[in-house]
Amino acid sequence: MTLTVRLPGRVEQELAEYCAKRRITKSEAVKQALIDLLSANAQKPSAYDLGKDLFGPHTDAAPTEDIARHSRRLLREHFRGKKRKSMGEK
Repeated sequence: MTLTVRLPGRVEQELAEYCAKRRITKSEAVKQALIDLLSANAQKPSAYDLGKDLFGPHTDAAPTEDIARHSRRLLREHFRGKKRKSMGEK
């Protein structure tokens, strides 16, 4: 496939210098740049991967209980300090 692209003068000069240093053609440099660009885009991280360090406890361990189901109790314990009841107390 043939593709024609207009480059700004500065970009054309940088491309020429890049190709001269590496002894490759401009076509090869552009092909490789497109391959790299498309590969990086295909391996785009998920929204979770981008923000997982911002979510919940900072651990990759699976939660030991259903946080949604027990959120009220868990929040109470967190803000009041964990108070464990002994076997005889209710």
